[in-house]
Amino acid sequence: MDTRFGMTIPFDNVPLHAQREWIVELEGLGYTDVWSAEANGADAFTPLALASVWAPSLRLGTAIVPAFTRGPACLAQSVASLADAAPGRVAFGIGTSSNVIVQGWNGIPFEDPYQRTKDMVRFLRAALAGEKVTMETPSFSVRSFTLGVRPEQPVPILIAALREGMLALAGRDGDGAIINWLSAEDVTTVVPIVQAAAGGADREIVARIFVAPTDDADKVRAMGRFAIAAYLNVPVYAAFHEWLGRGEILGEMWRLWKEGDRQAALAAIPDQVVDDLIVWGPAEKCREHIARYVEHGVTTPALALLPFGIDARQAIRDLAPR
Repeated sequence: MDTRFGMTIPFDNVPLHAQREWIVELEGLGYTDVWSAEANGADAFTPLALASVWAPSLRLGTAIVPAFTRGPACLAQSVASLADAAPGRVAFGIGTSSNVIVQGWNGIPFEDPYQRTKDMVRFLRAALAGEKVTMETPSFSVRSFTLGVRPEQPVPILIAALREGMLALAGRDGDGAIINWLSAEDVTTVVPIVQAAAGGADREIVARIFVAPTDDADKVRAMGRFAIAAYLNVPVYAAFHEWLGRGEILGEMWRLWKEGDRQAALAAIPDQVVDDLIVWGPAEKCREHIARYVEHGVTTPALALLPFGIDARQAIRDLAPR
């Protein structure tokens, strides 16, 4: 599978309507993809709809849309609408998200996330193919739904995955996996599970890679600890990193965080964890680090710039594929 090269949009602290020049420049710099996310900022679809018009060669990916926060029919309409606007250019990434986003922010019980994702992928396959869908699943029921907008070309569905169950689901039921918050070396642990479940079929591996092209080590490590703590104290990510073998090195951070001592918890995150999970340094060093992800099995690096005092516009130029 050919290697692609993506950038996460929208960019921080720039209004959506003002990002046209940024997106057009990505296309000119040789980026192949733009990938959106969805948490508490812009929704996943609007930035991609804008990019579809501004930069007509870019592929448009979601990394990710939560499986819980839209009903089946509503989600199918959103995916189909984007795919109808940009035929053959959409890669839809779906995942469980987390209890913080699903339950804490949206008031939806975060129950059996594996089953919910599996059921939603199955439903979307049928609906996007134009079938009249009646489906009774453990996580939802659908009666006599037919999608009114059928994409001209099939939409690849990629599944965000952390541990074995979701990784195998991504290989078996998805067209690939989206991986997140892991080191380049960790890729060698997760990718073989996806590929084994695929039974010999090619599967795309998209990695959201957090990047700060700066040589200010103090700033990266101080701000990086905040970013890492925000994610790795969420139960699904804590379990992921314990599975990856970081239970001992992160155990003190988890203990202090649960006790409510946030400052001590941040201080307990070793420099090595920051250096493993965040790509930082001069641009050429960052490029070499990103290349290690590809060497270990990532087919699509999707860079996510961290707002660590860098010039984001210059960063997209410095990190562009060559």
